[in-house]
Order: sequence, then structure tokens, then C-alpha cells
Amino acid sequence: MSKRIVIALGGNALGNTLPEQAEAVKVTARAIVDLIEDGNQVVIAHGNGPQVGIINNAMAALQREDPNQGFTPLSVCGAMSQAYIGYDLQNVLREELLDRGIGNMPVCTVITQVEVDPADPAFDNPSKPIGKFMTEEEAREFSAQTGYLVREDAGRGWRRYVASPKPKNIVEARAIRHLAEDGHLVVCCGGGGIPVYRTEKNHLKGAAAVIDKDFASELLAEQLDADMLIILTAVEKVAINFRKENEEWLSSLTPAEARRYMEEGQFAPGSMLPKVEAAVKFAESKPGRQALITLLEKARDGIAGNTGTVIQQPVGAEKPAVAAVEA
Repeated sequence: MSKRIVIALGGNALGNTLPEQAEAVKVTARAIVDLIEDGNQVVIAHGNGPQVGIINNAMAALQREDPNQGFTPLSVCGAMSQAYIGYDLQNVLREELLDRGIGNMPVCTVITQVEVDPADPAFDNPSKPIGKFMTEEEAREFSAQTGYLVREDAGRGWRRYVASPKPKNIVEARAIRHLAEDGHLVVCCGGGGIPVYRTEKNHLKGAAAVIDKDFASELLAEQLDADMLIILTAVEKVAINFRKENEEWLSSLTPAEARRYMEEGQFAPGSMLPKVEAAVKFAESKPGRQALITLLEKARDGIAGNTGTVIQQPVGAEKPAVAAVEA
């Protein structure tokens, strides 16, 4: 039976440099078109960690060469990264579709804004390092010029830190849904989306923040009324006691089991933890919804139930109502 699927692509699906991305997306396209060939409706979300850092550094270098340019807001760098990742993905996906005789499916990228709450506690404790490493002297000068928060990053140097608030609403969700239902293959929510918040006059103002792409993909899946959320990562399954003698790979989890493991500290923050948290939230959002965590090249097998970790509510368990798409 065909499904409406939101796929969250991890960094391994995109590479770390321009040449790496050009090659990595070819493999990514084949795995995605496999799912389309099986009759599924697919919407693609993705990260942008290395890419937005490259853009941020390039724009900072431009400002140093020409002070009249000013500093480029992180929200603008995020928009740039969405467009250039989307450009590569659109081309390889279109080529793969045509090679398989699926020539009637348009591919498009939606530059996506994601609303956050300006009162989110994350803004009081910026936790995400971005941009280049600096000496302490460079960092203090940079902070004095810009007002940005800088900290030492794990003994490797000083970097700018920004907040990572939770997503509240996908601004372009209705447009994405209409495009998908009309037969388009949509790339969206790049890097977790451009974080924005509403001002008094309904202006959407960019926030100096980074939204976790797994949380944004989960919210997107809810607002598109998807059947499945697939979070693609660097391992085939979720494990407990990871890299220990008693390591155990898990084929399935209930939300209750996942929460117990989270309380035990089984999943690394900034790595597997947000993926499991997002998967649990989606699985609980509506009866019958599934989340799958697996490797990119195993996505097709995972949907068939042959691999990956599936997170799903037991039959009969109560679940909250699905999030509504904002008008």
C-alpha cells in the first residue's frame, strides 16, 4: 500500500563540500526514487550543517574585505543553503526520474520558513556552535563588532554560538502539501527551516538560531498528515549500549520503551537522541503513524519491514490529535 512519506536526510546524504555534495546526492536520488517507484508520495527535508557553515564563513570573509557589506544574518545564510542544496537535489532527482521513465513528475524546492517562539528558553542558552574557529583574541574582537555570543568549543578554539529553539509551525506547509498532492516531488525545510517569528505587524523576522532538522521534519510530517516519517542516519538501526560489549540493535520500539531508554541516557544528545525524540513525537501524533530510523540505502527495505528501527504505538493505545496546518 502506498504511503505519504516525509524523509529527513542526514549530513551523510549530502557530503561536506561542494564536490562531495554533487556526488553524494546521486546516491541519495536513487534511494528516494526507489520509494517513488514503489508508489509512495515523498516529501524531502534535509540538514545543512556543513553547507550553512561554508556560506556563513564566506559571507564573513566578504565583510572583512569590504566593511560596507555588513554582516549577513544567519537566517539569510540558511536561505542560501536551502537554495543551493535544493538546486543539486532537484537536478539529480529529475535525472533519476527520467532515467526510470517517470518523466511526468516535476521536482521543486520550497524555501521554507519555520516559526519559533521568541520566548523559547533556548534563546537564553545558545548551544549550537557555527562558523569558523577563532583564537580567543579574534573571538573577542568579533563579538565586540557584532554583539554575537562566542565561547570556547571543546578546546578546539572559539566559535559563535546560537540558540536551537523548537519549531512551532511550518509557514509554507499548505503550499508544500498542495504541491505534493498535485504530483510534485518537493524538497523543503532545509537545515530545519529558516527560523522566524512574527512581529506585531505580521512580519516574519529571521532569528539568529538553528532548528534541529529532525524536529522540523517531524512537525512537517504532522502538518502534511503523513503516514510515515523516515529519519535517515549513519547507522542501520538504533542501538542501546552503543559500542559496548552488550550492544543491542533494536528493530522496533514503542514510545514508552523509547522514553525509558532516553531516561537511561542511552542515546547521545545532538546525535541519536533528537532522532528518537522526533520519531516518538510523530508515532504518538495520530493512530497508525510510523517512524523509521535507518540508513539511506536501507530505506526501501525498512518500509518493507526488513531492517531499520520502527517506532510505533501499540494497537489500541491512545494518542493526541494531529497538529493542524495553519491557514
